[in-house]
This record gives sequence, C-alpha cells and structure tokens, in this order.
Amino acid sequence: MKHESRAMNLLIRNGHLLDPASGMDTPGELAIADGRVLAMGQIPADFVATQTLDAQGCIVMPGLVDLAVRLREPGHEHEGMLASELAAAVAGGVTCLVCPPDTDPVLDEPGLVEMLRFRAQSLHQARVLPLGALTRGLKGEVLTEMLQLSEAGCVGFSQAEVGIANTQVLMRAMQYARSFGYTVWLRPQELHLGKGVAASGPLATRMGLSGVPVAAETIALHTIFELVRATGARVHICRLSSAAGAQLLRQAKAEGLPVTGDVSINSLHLTDMDVGYFDSRTRLNPPLRQQRDREALRQALQDGTIDALVSDHMPVGADEKELPFAEAEPGATGLELLLSLAFKWARDSKLPLVQALACVTHRSADVLAAGQVTNQGGMGRLAVGAKADICVFDPQAAWTVQPSALRSQSKHTPFGGYELPGQVRATLVAGRLAYHAPGMVLH
Repeated sequence: MKHESRAMNLLIRNGHLLDPASGMDTPGELAIADGRVLAMGQIPADFVATQTLDAQGCIVMPGLVDLAVRLREPGHEHEGMLASELAAAVAGGVTCLVCPPDTDPVLDEPGLVEMLRFRAQSLHQARVLPLGALTRGLKGEVLTEMLQLSEAGCVGFSQAEVGIANTQVLMRAMQYARSFGYTVWLRPQELHLGKGVAASGPLATRMGLSGVPVAAETIALHTIFELVRATGARVHICRLSSAAGAQLLRQAKAEGLPVTGDVSINSLHLTDMDVGYFDSRTRLNPPLRQQRDREALRQALQDGTIDALVSDHMPVGADEKELPFAEAEPGATGLELLLSLAFKWARDSKLPLVQALACVTHRSADVLAAGQVTNQGGMGRLAVGAKADICVFDPQAAWTVQPSALRSQSKHTPFGGYELPGQVRATLVAGRLAYHAPGMVLH
C-alpha cells in the first residue's frame, strides 16, 4: 500500500464501469484530468495519459461513502490513529466518511473541527466529513453553536451514542437545526432502557446478560418522529437494529416526514446467536438482535426504507475488548469489510450487484445532500465532471478476513475467519492514487 499526493492525467483501461446512480453497467475506459472524470467509454483523441491503470477483470465504480466511522482522534490515539484509520478506509474502497462527534474532547468547538479536517486533508487519503455535537460536551443540556460548527465544516449534528434525557432540549435543538436547514443525526435508543449489553431475548436470558429490549429503539423513534412532526427538522436515523424500528421508519417515510436511515454491516449479517460463548468481538452497540430482525433489516435496505449501509467502524483497544463480555467495550473494526459485506449481501439475497452497491455509494451521498450539504463534485457517482473518487475492485477474488492483516489499528471484528467476495485493487481520491493492492501498478 502507498499513497501519492499528486493528481495526474490517468487512464483506467480494460475495466467494467459500474455506476449505481445512473445504472451504467458496461465495459469501457475512464479518463481523469485535474482530479475529475474527463470522459468515460470513448476517450478524446487528444487526451494524453501520464499514467495508465490496467483494470482487467475489475469493476470501476464510485468510491464508497461511509456514514458511520469513528476515527478515535483526537483523544483515543491508542485505539485508532487518524493515519491508520484513513489508510484502512482507502484499502476498503471508502473515499468519503462521516465521523461522529464523540471524540475527546468532543467536537463542540469550531477549532477542534478545523484541526481534525486539516489533519485529515494533509494525509491525502479519504475525505473526512465531521458531525458536530448537538449539545455541549454531549451532555444533553446546552445547545452548541451550530452555525459556527457548520461554517467550520460540520455536515450535521449528533449526540453519537449519548441520548438526551430532556426532550425539551432535543426539541429546541431540532427547531434550531430546522431554521438553518441542518440535519440532526440520532441513534434511536431510549436512555434508560438501552443500558443492557445484549439484545433482550431467550439467549440473553439464558446467558445472564442484561438485555436491551426492542422498545428501547421504538420508544426513541416515536419520540423523534413526533418532534419531526412538530419542528419540521430533517433527521437521519443511525443504525437501526430491529424489525419494529424498520417498520416505523417505513411509516414515517410514507407519511412524508423528512427522515432517512442507515443500518450497520453487523446487524445486516449477524444475529444474537453469533455471540456464541460470550464472544466479546460481538459486543456491539446496537446489540445484535434475532434472525427475524436481520431479515426485516435486509428487506428494508433492499426496498429503500433504509437508505444506507454503514461500516459502523469503531476501533477498540485490546485492553478494552479482551474482557468478559459484559465488561468489554462495544465496537468493531469495519472499514475494510464494508464493500465485501455489501457484495455478500447481494449474493445472499440474489440482488443485482448495482442495487447493493447503491447503498454504499449514491444513496449514502444523497443522505448528506438532503441536509443541504453540497454533493462534493458528484460524491458517490461516476459521472463526467465529478471528482475522481473511484474504487477499482475484483468481483471474482475472494479473501479470508485475517484480523492481524487489517490496516486499522484495531483488529477486533466478529467477521474474523470469514471468506468474503470481492477485493479492492485500487482507490483514487480526487484522481490521486490513495491505495493499490500488490500487483496493481501504474504504467
């Protein structure tokens, strides 16, 4: 793996162009100049490529847009340094990511946001779009200066995993956000019911683990949707985990409420049965639920009720993870698995690949665009004039998840040992080669 900071005139040859937004699915060449897509299919006769990438046997698609990535910096550098996590992102084909505000210190001051964005930009890897804290210190009491945070580069406002006990504060936050057109990103979990470590059900009862009932999610969703009706604020629901939650989102959308939602790769593929014998790698938030919930989430993602699939990347240090299940810190690494797990879902559900990849490209980008975030040069799309954020991957390759080989500083994943389809061969960000696999070289 290496990255280069210089944009180039680049020709991608022999690839198969795939753009979920337009439905393009055809062999063809792609020319890049000044960091943007210059032409696709027929390349202008006067185009002179300084370098050429041979994508024989590979799909050339938009870079992935991941709406839930913790970078653990500032404040948790021992769990995930910015450099290692952004290297993991581009190795997974992710060219743009959204990070929640629960760093240390919390992203509630413009200076902290600007520092994070500067650090990320200096690495010339994946783009980082931060969410600002909805309340100071995420304490749920005093609203942040959302206007200043937005001007510093925040694309929305969130409480991360920290619920707001005072509904009046949440309502005021949503009123303020509505007045400026900001999106509020909320994890639906009722504060008091959500304190368990596993999904309520026979398995948690048998294992003696404190449970998180589905009602923790649905009560929070009812509250959120009532406040959306009252304020008109746009809300993105983060990481739905239950069949009942998906149905409530479906009803809210049918009503015309300005809401979107996402689901994590963990909830899409795993169930509470994967906890096995107290396997702390499956200690996640939200907790893994029953098979009927997983199937309902898959259907909701397929029919567009749920807009986006996210990695829910959360680096956790060995000391915090290698503990008894109930004491272990929740979270798993996921950036390098997102594309392959989207591909696996397509295979499992017999979906066209272009439909599955929409959930990690333009549908994710549209969540951002709905909140008046300018679509940064065609983010999540393969189009002439769009920024050349591109993923080249081999759909025929299969790989086994070896946690020690992951680029993330955190090696903990419940998918260790899984054989997954599809492997990223190269990732370009604004026309720059940010990652390439061994053997995938420029000429």
